[in-house]
This record gives sequence, C-alpha cells and structure tokens, in this order.
Amino acid sequence: MENKMNRTAEYVSLGHPDKIADYISCALLDECLRQDQNVRYAVEVMVKNNHIILGGEITGNISLRHTRAIVKRALRQIGYNEQYHQQWQDNAIDINSLKITNLISAQSAEIRQGIDADGWGDQGVFVGYAEKNEYQINHELYMAKKLNQALYQKALNSNNLGLDIKTQITLDENDHIITAIAAIPMLKPEDISAFIIEVLGQKPQQLIINGTGRYSCHSSIADCGITGRKLACDFYSTACPIGGGSPWTKDPSKADLTLNLFARKLALQYLQNNDKCIVYLSSCIGKSQLPSAVVKTIKNGREETTNICPDCSPKKIIADLKLNRPIYKKLCRQGLMSYLNRKGKPAF
Repeated sequence: MENKMNRTAEYVSLGHPDKIADYISCALLDECLRQDQNVRYAVEVMVKNNHIILGGEITGNISLRHTRAIVKRALRQIGYNEQYHQQWQDNAIDINSLKITNLISAQSAEIRQGIDADGWGDQGVFVGYAEKNEYQINHELYMAKKLNQALYQKALNSNNLGLDIKTQITLDENDHIITAIAAIPMLKPEDISAFIIEVLGQKPQQLIINGTGRYSCHSSIADCGITGRKLACDFYSTACPIGGGSPWTKDPSKADLTLNLFARKLALQYLQNNDKCIVYLSSCIGKSQLPSAVVKTIKNGREETTNICPDCSPKKIIADLKLNRPIYKKLCRQGLMSYLNRKGKPAF
C-alpha cells in the first residue's frame, strides 16, 4: 500500500519576476516562429529592476529589429503597463525606463548538423506524469494554480492588489486543505480571506496571507527574475522528479520542450487503466533514437515498470504536437500542462 502523507505544491503568477523572464523569451520565440517555423532558438532572459538581459542563440530566416517593442508588448500583456507603474511607482517595474542588453548570437554549427539529420538538439532526461482524477494532475498543484490564477485575475481588475503572486497549498491524505498561503502585493491592507475560501471551495485549517505582514515592493524591483527557475510550478511539483531544463526558452528541436511534452502525452495514454503513471525518457544530442524510455504505472498501490520503444523522431513528434507555431506566450500564460487534452492531443 502507498504511504499516506501531506502533499504541498506552490504556483506563481505571470507577474512573478521569473515568469516575466519566461514570458519575454516566449514572446521572442513566437515572433521568430512567425517568420520562420524552423528557427533554432535558445534565449535566456534575466530581469532586474528595469534592466533586461537577453542571452542565447538564434539561427533562422528572421529579423528581430524591434526587440524593444516585443519586450514592452510582453510586459503590457502581463499587466505591467504605464497605468500600473503610475499606481505602484518605484515598487514595480517601469515599462518606460527599460534598459535592454542583447547578448544573442548564432546557434553552433555543430549542433545544427545533428538537428538537420533529425536528431535532438540536446541530451538530457525528461519526465511525464499523470494522475487519475478530474484534473489529470496532482490535486495540490491544481489547487495552488487555481487559487493563483484567480488572484491574478482579481489583481488585474484592482486598484490595490499587485500582479506578483505566489500561492501554496498543503493537502492531507483526504484532500482536505491543511494550509493555504498567498503572497500578493497590496498598496494598503485588504482582507481577501473570503475570496480565497470561495475559490478553494473549503476553509483551510490555516490561511496565511502575506506572511511577512507587508508586501508592496515587487516584480523585478524586489527580486531578480531568471528563465527556468520555476520548474516545480511548471511541471508537477514534488509528485515526481523534474526532467530536463526550462521548456520556455527553446524551439521544438530542443528536447527540454518537446520530450517533456511527449513524456506527458505518454503518461496520459498509459494512465487509462491505472491510478498514476510516470514516464522517464532520455535523449542523445544529434540522435533521434532515445537511450532509454521507461513507464512506471501505479494501481491500487502496486508499481509496475516497463521499458518501451516509442517512435521518437523529432520531426514526427514536433509535427504531431504541432509545436512549430507561435503558441508559446499562450502556453506560458496557461501553463505547460494545459497544452495536451486528456487524449494527449494539442488543446490549442
């Protein structure tokens, strides 16, 4: 039998500095894909105060002459517009005081030759997870995300609440909420307890809002944001290992994006007659065949592990999952696990 234990997961809003960085990279990737669906893209972003650093590699039939405009549009879409800065002043990023440092170069020709031969653009390990419930994901992560997205929408329509939001949910073995934690900027104290309880559908045993007592300075003013630093939120929290690197900064030839999604697709497929499923994949740079592919299923507390041999041609998987499209801002906004429906097909 499985050991019963409390489970905790956290989630962060699009206004969190690390997600600002992810979203900017996704905005640049979408623009590249509009111009060249076969672009090779790997761009990391760092945001601190009003300074944004872009570093990485891009190769393709593209032009990014309007990088500043793309970055500013991304910030406005998050909600960090002129009106927001007027409201929060020096407590949040200022869209009109941006300094952008561009350190982007071309992709290595040695990597390109492997991709052109239908090999993966990187080596690594990747994990997909699915759980048989109405969410197809671990319940604690679903609840942390649900609360976070509700607070983010509330903040977008508020003159008092800020956009840099973190939520955390701890459930007991019966899925009762032991602790709910929310960190959300406030210009002045506001009691949002009733709103949180309504969103969660139950009253937590303990509800903590802004544990330090005051939270006003936020976004990149209070915290440096870097791409790929919220992978536990992007993937499955602590329900299973995290595989690969950041999916937000890569074109589909990079395994960090595509094989993590493919592992999720396989997990959904193998879940049909089981309670939980975890899929482990590994890749070799320049090769299409995977060194390993393992499925672990759990049913009634019993585990079964099987080696599999899926068709892992990068071109085939990229085509099947429709990843050579400018969908990455939407994916970053909605969450990586939102992309595949219950049958493992692209949801948009």
